[in-house]
Amino acid sequence: MKFSWKNCTKPILALAPMAGYTDSAYRQLIKSIEPRAICFTEFTSVDGIVYSSKKTLKQLDFNPDEERPIVAQIFGKKLDHFTEAAKKIEEMGADAIDLNMGCPAKKVVSSDHGSSLLKNPCHAADIVAATVRGTSLPVSVKTRLGINKVDIEWFIAFCKKLEEAGAELITIHGRTAKQMYLGKSDWEPIYEVKRNLKIPVIGNGDVLSAADAVGKLKNLDGVMVGRATMSNPWVMAEIAAAFYGGEYTAPKTFAEKLPYLLKHCELSVQTKGENRGIVEMRKNFVQAIRGFDGASEYRARVVHISTLEEAKRILNEILEHVGQSA
Repeated sequence: MKFSWKNCTKPILALAPMAGYTDSAYRQLIKSIEPRAICFTEFTSVDGIVYSSKKTLKQLDFNPDEERPIVAQIFGKKLDHFTEAAKKIEEMGADAIDLNMGCPAKKVVSSDHGSSLLKNPCHAADIVAATVRGTSLPVSVKTRLGINKVDIEWFIAFCKKLEEAGAELITIHGRTAKQMYLGKSDWEPIYEVKRNLKIPVIGNGDVLSAADAVGKLKNLDGVMVGRATMSNPWVMAEIAAAFYGGEYTAPKTFAEKLPYLLKHCELSVQTKGENRGIVEMRKNFVQAIRGFDGASEYRARVVHISTLEEAKRILNEILEHVGQSA
């Protein structure tokens, strides 16, 4: 059955696209913990897709047996590239396409990509329309509240333009581009946008727990969780239990968490090869090794791990160090 934002399980629980993190191995880990989560790829350049860059296309690789529905997030500014990229993404078997209009990184904004599109609502809407022309897949948008400040009337009009151009869902991060990830996210403008749109709206920003997700949901169609999953991927299952019913108890000790960390490591090696897979796992090791005496010394060691065997040896050494209680 074809994927549809309107017909998918509500409230929607989505894994945010995070550059350098939400690769296929990470998404498979999340799906193994909470199968009902909807995963987005790392944001991927439409220019690289159009020019068939091997590195770029690799970012769109996914395991069709484990990751569906999979949403390919793309960024750029050239209209014809969005149309052509959308065709290629559909041919690759993705279930939906998301347009990044919210990334605040300077190198992205300086190239007129990401959140810089908030400066030009007409071009942003044209990008949505151009993408829709190239595919039969649902097209959505992820954006922020504004560039430097929140003007709610202006922002509602901006989102309406995207809806009229063919966007079938909008995800809104509750900060401006200028804020980056500083300060607290503001969800009140997101609720107001939802009151003025017909399509589903997802909120994003500072969802750190199931209580946060339930408390922030209100009139929205779902929540998107990002950075909280880096150190606590089990938060997705905790939120799902709160949304859909049932119980879930997350692992608490390092001994309970270790099988997931090893699984993530093995998936990274399977999808990227041992050298690159292990190098990219280092940051995940650092996130996981916390909360016990000697953790800082082990974090200093894991950033130099270079093989799967070495990773297993050091992780099991940590297990012996902390025992079954930490």
